[in-house]
Amino acid sequence: MTDTAAINDARLFAPPPAQESRSDLGQDDFLTLMITQFQNQDPFEPMDNGEFLGQLAQFSTVNGIESLNEGFASLAGSLQNEQALQAANLVGHRILASSDVGFLETGGSISGAVNLDSSASHVQVEITDINGELVQRIDLGAQTAGLARFTWDGRDSSGAAADGGHYLVTTRVSRGNNVENAETLLEATIESVTLGQFGQGMTLNLPGGDTLPLSQVRQII
Repeated sequence: MTDTAAINDARLFAPPPAQESRSDLGQDDFLTLMITQFQNQDPFEPMDNGEFLGQLAQFSTVNGIESLNEGFASLAGSLQNEQALQAANLVGHRILASSDVGFLETGGSISGAVNLDSSASHVQVEITDINGELVQRIDLGAQTAGLARFTWDGRDSSGAAADGGHYLVTTRVSRGNNVENAETLLEATIESVTLGQFGQGMTLNLPGGDTLPLSQVRQII
């Protein structure tokens, strides 16, 4: 037997190529099945109007879902592009964000504001280190409603420069005999932005390895 004949025999008895399995039906498949059903129905017991309308409704539902999925995919792409554009515009900007943890660079300072929903007879800002020790207390006195700005120069109560790192910034607000907390806003510079995935928002990357969701930003300075 020649080599050519052997090859032909091998091809003749070779098993057919595996067919790709499918577990779902598309719009064209659904329409083909419905037409085949019409062609093979019993002429003495044809499909009644209710059953026919029911299958048409199913067909419309399948078609609508596919169109809806395409629309959502297009919307997701547009939102992703919009996020990328926003991210490019935010990098390098200073922000005022709702946070009580600030990062002090060596020889630097921490600035922020106390968000007051009404006037207060006395406002006080406390700076605490990671061990829970009070480092500095800043008295802002009486303040009207709105943002009461403050800056910590990075020095402790003895006047010595504090070590660089993270510090807890809290507020005490006095209104008559009542003492309560208020929202603390801290300033920071946006170093980079991480785009959200699967519908999540952007994450702002700040000095000291801190991250912050965009929803906590109250003001872009």
